Amino acid sequence: MLIKFVEIANFRKLLSVRIDLAEKQTLFVGANNSGKSSAMLALRRFLVPRRCPFEVHDVTLCHWPAIDRIGQSWIDAKRADEVVELTLETWLPLLPALDLWLDVDAGEMHHVRDLIPTLDWEGGLLGVRLRYEPTNLGDLYKDFLAAVADAEALRAAATQAHAEKMAAEGQEMPELKLTLWPSTLVDYLSQRLAKSFTIRAFTLDPAQLQAPLNGQARPQSLPAASLSLEGEPLKGLVRIHDIPAQRGFGEEAPRGDDEDAPAGSPGSRLSDQLRSYYSKHLDPTKGPDVKDLGALQAIEAAQDAFDQKLTESFEAAFSEVEGMGYPGVTDPKPKVSTRLKAIDGLNHSAAVTFVVDVTPAEGDVVAPVLRLPENNNGLGYQNLISMIFRLMSFRDSWMRVGKAASTNPAAVIEPLHLVLVEEPEAHLHAQVQQVFINKAYEVLRAHPDLRGTKLRRTQLVVSTHSSHVAHEVSFECLRYFRRLPAGMVSRIPVSTVINLSEVFGAGNETARFVTRYLRAQHADLFFADAAILVEGPAERMIVPNFIRHKFEVLSKSYITLLEIGGSHAHRLRPLIDHLGLLTLIITDLDSQAAGTTTSAPPTPGAGQTTNNTTLQQWVPKQANVDALWGATPAERTFEPAGDPLFAVRAAYQLPVEVTLPGTAASETAYPYTFEDALAFENLAFFAALPGPGLVSKFRNAIAAGGGAAAVGAAMFEALKTGKKAEFALDVLDADMFETLTVPRYIAEGLTWLQERLKKKQNEILPAIEGAAA
Repeated sequence: MLIKFVEIANFRKLLSVRIDLAEKQTLFVGANNSGKSSAMLALRRFLVPRRCPFEVHDVTLCHWPAIDRIGQSWIDAKRADEVVELTLETWLPLLPALDLWLDVDAGEMHHVRDLIPTLDWEGGLLGVRLRYEPTNLGDLYKDFLAAVADAEALRAAATQAHAEKMAAEGQEMPELKLTLWPSTLVDYLSQRLAKSFTIRAFTLDPAQLQAPLNGQARPQSLPAASLSLEGEPLKGLVRIHDIPAQRGFGEEAPRGDDEDAPAGSPGSRLSDQLRSYYSKHLDPTKGPDVKDLGALQAIEAAQDAFDQKLTESFEAAFSEVEGMGYPGVTDPKPKVSTRLKAIDGLNHSAAVTFVVDVTPAEGDVVAPVLRLPENNNGLGYQNLISMIFRLMSFRDSWMRVGKAASTNPAAVIEPLHLVLVEEPEAHLHAQVQQVFINKAYEVLRAHPDLRGTKLRRTQLVVSTHSSHVAHEVSFECLRYFRRLPAGMVSRIPVSTVINLSEVFGAGNETARFVTRYLRAQHADLFFADAAILVEGPAERMIVPNFIRHKFEVLSKSYITLLEIGGSHAHRLRPLIDHLGLLTLIITDLDSQAAGTTTSAPPTPGAGQTTNNTTLQQWVPKQANVDALWGATPAERTFEPAGDPLFAVRAAYQLPVEVTLPGTAASETAYPYTFEDALAFENLAFFAALPGPGLVSKFRNAIAAGGGAAAVGAAMFEALKTGKKAEFALDVLDADMFETLTVPRYIAEGLTWLQERLKKKQNEILPAIEGAAA
C-alpha cells in the first residue's frame, strides 16, 4: 500500500492540483512563490490538524467574495424577516479539500475496510476526501447574525453619542468613520474559524476519477447530503511526521510528551530531541525489563547516598527549628529526601556538548578535554544533526522501538509512514545538502522489520529551493510547481503541478542525456524565471556581462544560463515544454556547403544548409541558410496556443552592415559563430585589442582588410583551431569591455526575453478565453 497521489482544492494558491507521490521520495521544486509551501502546508493542515490548525487565509482568495455574498444574503434575509434555507450546496465549490488516493493490494483490504466504497471493490485505487467545512450551518448562521447585530448596535450607539457631542459644541457632524468586527462573513471567520469549521472525511468512487485537464485537477463532485465517515479514518492507516522550515535552533523546548511534536516547535535543540527520544524509547523506569535492572539499581543507590548526605546537611537546621517548639511530641517530623529520575540527567542546556580537538601542551601526556555547548556549533551542523536525529526518532516512534512498545502494547503499527520535510537546505553547505537528500530515506528505513518488505511503506516528501538537492534526485521523483498569474486560470494567481516522471517516457535516450547533463551542470532550471541556452564557453562567460551592463530587468531576474551546443539543445525541449519555461536559445548558424557536411563561411544564394539540429527541428524549423536569414521574429519564436507565458526564441547570426577600418563604404558581413559576430560589430575594438591566439588572428584579419568577405573567411579559418575560452577571457580582461556593442542577434534575443519577463512578472493578464471566474 502507498499513497498514489493527492488532489488539493481551494487551498491558498492551489485552486485545483494533483500531486503524484513517488514510491520512496518526492521532491517539490519550482520558482519562488510557486506553491510548494502551500502544498506542504495543506498536507499538514489536513493530516495533522491538531498541531497545524486552519486559518481563514487558507481559503483561496478568489472565493472570499462568494463567502461574503453568503453572509450578506443572511443579513438581508434577516432584515426582511425572510426564512433562509441553510444548505451546504452553495459552500461546496469554496471549501478547502484534500483527496488522498491510496494504491491498495487485495491482501491489504483489512487496513482500509472503512474506506471501501462498494462491495465490488477488490483492490487498486481507493480515495478519501478530507474537507474543511462548517461544523453546523445553523450555529454559524445564528452566531454570525448575533455578532453583526452587536456590531450594528454598537455603531448606532457610537453614532448617537457622536451626534450629541457635535450638537453640544455647535458643530456640523462629519461622517463617522468606524469599522467594527465583523464587517463581512470572511471577517467573522478570521476570528471564529476554528469554532465554526471542522474537517470531515468522505469516501470517493475510483470509477469517477478523472485525469487533470490543462494542468488542473478535476476532483469528483460529492452531493451536499453525502454522509461523512465516523471518527478518524486515517488513524491506524497512515502515520504522519513533519519537519517544518522554521526549526527554532537555540530555543529550549517546552516540556511535554507529545511523541509527534513537530521539529519546528519552539526548541529544536539536539538536547531537547535527545531528551524526548530517551523518554519515549530508552527510559528504564518505563516498563523495565531485565536489561534495565542495572540502571535502576544505580539510580536507587545514588538516591540513598544523596538522601543520607541531605539528612546530615539539614540536621543543624532542623535542630534550630525544634528550638522554636516545632515539631512537638505528637507532630510529624520533617525529613528531606530526593526523587531521582533517569531523565533528570538530561534536563539541562548542556546535555549535549561538542568536544573540541586540542593538541597536548608541552610537557602534557594527554591533551585536556574542552567542550562547547551545542548552540556554539554552526547552524549548518545543528540543522543537519537535528534533522537526522528527528528522522531517526520518527522511524522509531512509528515502529514502537524500545519503551514506546511497552507503554502502549495494544498500539497498531500503521502500514504507511508519510514524512514531510520542508527546505532541508537551510544553513547547509551544498555538498551536505546532497548528502542529506541521499541518506534521509535510508535513515527512515533503517530498521530490521522495514528491509525488503512492502507491508510497511515509507514515503518521504521534501520541498526545496536548492538546485543542489534537486541535482541528486531522479526525474521520476520531481514535481514542478508552476505559478500562473491572474487571468490565466482564475482571477487570482494560482499554481499548477507538473509530474516530471512523464516528461520523456521509459527508456528514452534523451532522458538519459538530459539527466546526465543536468547532473554535470546544476538543476537551476527548476527554480528559474527563464532560461538562456548558449552555444559554448565564450557565450557562457560574456553574455552574463552583457546582461549585467545593458539589460537591467534581466539582471534583476532569476535566469539560469546553461551552456549546451546547438546540436544538443533540442534534447532539452521535452523538459522545457513541460516546465513551460520561458527560454532564449543563443546558438550558431553553423553553415555548411550545399549538398555536403563540410563547414563553410556563410554565403547568400549558395544553397547552404545548417548542421544545427536545434534550428532544423525545434525553432524556426528551417535548414536552408537563406531561409534562416529571411525568417521573421515571429518565425524565430515558438509560442504554444493557450499558454501566454511560455515561449521559446532562437537567436542566431544574422547579416550585419559593417564598415572596415580605413574604408568609407559599408558592406554586408555574414557571421558564422558568436566570436566573429562579436568582432564584426566591434571592428575598431578588435583592431586595437592586444593578445595572442584568436585575438591576434582576428586583429591581423581586420588589418589585412580586403573586404568583409575576405575578413570573414580569415576569421572562419582562425576559428577552426582557435581556443574560444581563451578568446573570451582576453575580451573580458579588456579595459574597454563595457563599450562593446552586443551582437545584433543576441541584443534582439535579450530584448525579447526582457519584454516577455515583464509580462510574466505581471500579476494580472488580460482576460483570455476559458479563464475561470
